[in-house]
Amino acid sequence: MSAKTSRMPVLFLGHGSPMNAIEDNDFTRALKKLGARLPRPKAVLCVSAHWLTEGSVIGGMERPRTIHDFGGFPDALYGIRYPAPGSPSLAARVRGLLGAEASVDDGEWGLDHGAWSVLRFLYPEADVPVVQLSVDMIAEPREKFDLGRRLRGLREEGILILGSGNVVHNLRRISFEEDAPAAPWAVEFDAWVKGRLEARDDEALLGDLSRAPSGDLAVPTPDHYDPLLYVLGAADEDEKPRFEYEGIQNGSISMRAVRFG
Repeated sequence: MSAKTSRMPVLFLGHGSPMNAIEDNDFTRALKKLGARLPRPKAVLCVSAHWLTEGSVIGGMERPRTIHDFGGFPDALYGIRYPAPGSPSLAARVRGLLGAEASVDDGEWGLDHGAWSVLRFLYPEADVPVVQLSVDMIAEPREKFDLGRRLRGLREEGILILGSGNVVHNLRRISFEEDAPAAPWAVEFDAWVKGRLEARDDEALLGDLSRAPSGDLAVPTPDHYDPLLYVLGAADEDEKPRFEYEGIQNGSISMRAVRFG
């Protein structure tokens, strides 16, 4: 890498409904503006809530396919392709940092909508290499945080670390009404997360969320919350968050976007 390479920030982005990928709304416009402000990375390492594995798996393909991992949406959504190149060299580097328990996938996965639905607004030309890292669904929260910490040095190498999920994600309480009001419990938990992020109270965010305000409703399963733990690990302890977007979609989905660095 050039000595002039900027140290990259680390991001957590809500991605919400796949429909965001084809909509022009406040959230997608905020992503476009964010992409224009970010220093250009050498590559993106994306931890997506939609790739859950036992242990850590890294996408090592040269040309990752676009995965449409959803059903019942308009045809236009299935026609989207995000042809960003992969980076086998970055995949090997990540495996080296994560250790022997990590493995490289040479072709089974690709880029799921947790990755491409936000990346297509950050880098619409699909000209930045992207490598996906799975969420280790059997790891404890502290272990996920520690995995993120092992990856922190990639920021010095020009790699943008991106976690894609949602801090509030309850599909059983979702509303499909246009301009559905945010559920009070979703607002309460989202505000609690914001406060803990501002205080850099990582211990609270790694703890038992059922003890947090409305935690049981906001995080009925950990998959969409987990990418935040990797991001917290990759952020320096003294880095304060910048909230690039905040809002609730469909009543029960927080679209909070957080940048460190």
